[in-house]
Amino acid sequence: MTYKNFTVETDADGVALVTWDMPDKSMNVFTQEVMDEIEAIVDATVADAAVKGVVFASGKPQFSGGADITMLNAISRTMEEGRAADPAGATRRLFDAAGRMSWLWRKIETCGKPWVAAINGTCMGGATELAMACHARIASNSKSVKIALPEVKIGIFPGAGGTQRLPRLINTQDALQIMTTGQDLTASRAKALGLLTEVVEPENLISSAKELIKKGVDPVAPWDKKGFKAPGGTIWSPQGVQLFSAANAILRRETNMNYPGAHAILKCVYEGLQVPFDTGLKIEQRYFTNILQTTEAQMMVRSLFVSMQELGKGARRPAGIELTRFKKIGVIGAGFMGAGIAYVTARSGIPVVLIDRDQEAADKGKAHSEDLVKGAVAKSKMSKEDGERLLSLITATPDYSALSDADLVIEAVFEDRGVKKTVTEAVEAVLPEGSIFASNTSTLPITGLAENSKRPGQFIGVHFFSPVDRMMLVEVILGAKTEDKAIAVALDYAAAIRKTPIVVNDTRGFYVNRCVFRYINEAYDMLAEGVPAIMIENAAKFAGMPVGPLSLNDEVAIDLSYKIMKASINDLGEASVEKHHMALVDKMVTDLGRLGRKNQKGFYDYPPKPAKKSLWPGLKGLFPQKTAEEVDFNELKQRLLVTIALEAARTVEEGIVTDPREADVGSILGFGFAPYTGGTLSYIDGMGVKTFVALCEKLAAKYGSHFAPTPLLKDMAAKGETFYTRFDPYRRKQAA
Repeated sequence: MTYKNFTVETDADGVALVTWDMPDKSMNVFTQEVMDEIEAIVDATVADAAVKGVVFASGKPQFSGGADITMLNAISRTMEEGRAADPAGATRRLFDAAGRMSWLWRKIETCGKPWVAAINGTCMGGATELAMACHARIASNSKSVKIALPEVKIGIFPGAGGTQRLPRLINTQDALQIMTTGQDLTASRAKALGLLTEVVEPENLISSAKELIKKGVDPVAPWDKKGFKAPGGTIWSPQGVQLFSAANAILRRETNMNYPGAHAILKCVYEGLQVPFDTGLKIEQRYFTNILQTTEAQMMVRSLFVSMQELGKGARRPAGIELTRFKKIGVIGAGFMGAGIAYVTARSGIPVVLIDRDQEAADKGKAHSEDLVKGAVAKSKMSKEDGERLLSLITATPDYSALSDADLVIEAVFEDRGVKKTVTEAVEAVLPEGSIFASNTSTLPITGLAENSKRPGQFIGVHFFSPVDRMMLVEVILGAKTEDKAIAVALDYAAAIRKTPIVVNDTRGFYVNRCVFRYINEAYDMLAEGVPAIMIENAAKFAGMPVGPLSLNDEVAIDLSYKIMKASINDLGEASVEKHHMALVDKMVTDLGRLGRKNQKGFYDYPPKPAKKSLWPGLKGLFPQKTAEEVDFNELKQRLLVTIALEAARTVEEGIVTDPREADVGSILGFGFAPYTGGTLSYIDGMGVKTFVALCEKLAAKYGSHFAPTPLLKDMAAKGETFYTRFDPYRRKQAA
C-alpha cells in the first residue's frame, strides 16, 4: 500500500521502517489525513506476519512540530457547528474529535507489536505524545533535538495521553513541571529523566532503533501490566500528598489561576493516577473537551498559535516583490539597542556593520555581543566555534563608507530629531540607490523623520524592544510615503532574524508604546488617588501582567517618560499631558533623581545583589494614602486591563492598526499583555463588545473620560460585532 505522507520499508529482519515525510511541508505536522494514514499503517503492520516491529522516524531534519493549524481550526468548527440547534450533540462531537489522536496512540500502544520512536530534531506536542505511546524511544544527541509538551503556552494542555503517560514514565514532580511550563528538553535531559531509552549519534539513529527491536522490545506498556506503580509513588502516599499540596500552591502563585489549561493538567494527573490507564485517558479527554470550550483557550490558540504563525510567515508582506536575501546590514548607534540589533543580525548569519561616532564607541557596542556570546557558551547554548563565527560577522567602525553595499541600514541613535537628521543624511550619502533606511525610533513619528530623507519611499520604521536578543516582536511602522518595497524588505529582515513582525501606520508612540504608556499613566492616576503602590503592582500581576506598571516604568526609565511628555507638550500643547502626571514624573526625575533601574532608584530601590528590589518607601509620602479596605482590588485589575485594551481599540479606530491579529500578538509579545486573554482586542471580543462598553462606561463615571468607549466600540456593540468579524483578516485577504 502507498501513502501520501509516509513510506514503509520492511527489512529482512522484519523491522518496518515508517518514514514520515510530508510533501510540500518544511516540517511534519499532524492533520486528519496524517492520522488516517497512521491508523492504516498500524492495521497493515499488525496484519502482516512478516513485520516483527516498527521504527517510526522522520524524513525531515525535524521530527514533528505537533498539530497543524488546520486541525485545530477543524476542531473549533466542530464545536460551533450545530451548537445552537443541538448543544449536547455538538459537545459530543467535540469530545469525539478531541479524543481522536489519544485513542489512535492507544491503538499503537496495544497493537501487540513493538514500536520504537526515532527522534531527530524538534519533537513537539502530539509528536511527543506519539513517541510516549511507542514502546521505546531513541533520540540523536544533536543539539537540534528538543522534546516538549508546550500546549499550555497556547491555552490548552497535552490531551493525547500526555498527562497520563508522562507521570507514568518519569517522576510525577518532573512531569508536572514539564507540562505546566511547556519547557524544552534536550536529549540528554530527557534520557536522565527516563523519558528516552537511548541517545545515539545522529548517523546511528535508525540502525540503533532497529537494533533495539531485534534485541527485543516489550510490546506491552508498563502500565498495562499487573502491579504497575508510577515512578513518583501513589497519589495518597505521604510523598504524593505533599507534592500535590505544593503543586497547587505553586500553580496559584505562578498563574493566579488565569490559565484553565494549566489547572487542568494538575487535575488530569491527580485523578488519572488513581484509576486504570484507559479510564485516565477518558478523564483527560473530558477535561480537554472542557478546556477547548473556554474563552481563554480559544483566544490563546488563535493569537499565540494561529496568528503568530501567520504573521511570522509574512501575512502582511506585499505580494509580487522578490524576497530579499541580505548580504550586509548596517546599524548606526552602538548603544545598548543598536548593539543588540547587531547581535541578532549576526546570530542569523548576516554580516553587519556597527557604526558609532568613534572606534572606541563602536568597539564598546561589539563588546555587548562578546558578552552575550560568552554567556551563551558558558551555558552550553552555543559552541565556542559558533560564537567566534558570530562575532566575525560584526564589523565595528566609525566609517560610514562601509555601508556602500548594505541592503538595509537601521538607525538606532538617541531619540533626538536633530541627531537622527544628521545620521540620515550621512547614511544616504553612501547608501546604494535601491537599499532601505529604517529608524528604530520608539516614539517619534516616521513621516516627520522621513522628511530628512531624499527618498522617503524607502524610509520605514523598524522598532525593536529591549533586550533585543530576547524580545520576539518587531514593530514595522509605515510613514506617509513608505513604499511596498520598503515594507517587504523590513518583513524579510524580521523573518531572517526570526522575529515576529507587526505592521502599523504612523502615529506618536505607534501601537505598542501607546498601550504601554496608557498602562503606566493609569498607575500614575492610582498613585494620585492614594492607592498603595503595592496594591497597584499586585493588581497588575493578578490581572495577568508579567510586571506591574511601576516596575515597567523603572525598566523603560522614568526620565524617558519625562522626555516623552515634554516632547508631546512641545508638539501638541499643554493639554496633551495630564498635569498631575507631569508633576509626579518631574518630581521623581528632577527633584529626587529617581530615574529607574538604570540608576538603581525609581519607583523601586535596587540594592546590590543578591538582595531583591523593593518598592521605594518614599512613595507613601507623595500622596495621602488610602487603606486597603478603601480600595476595590478587583476594580484595580479591571482598570489596568481596560485602559490598555481601550487604547488598542483607539488605534484601530484611527487606522493605526488595521489587522486585529497584529494588535493581539503585538500586545502579548511587546509588553506581555495578559496572555490568557489572547491580547488586547481578544480581551474585548472574549467578554463581548457590549459588555466591554458597559464596563468602560462604569469606569468612566468613576475615574474620568479616558475610559469613555469610542464611537467604534459603541457601533460594534449595537451591531453585535467583534473585532475579528468587523476587521476579518481572512475575508479581507480573500477579497484582495
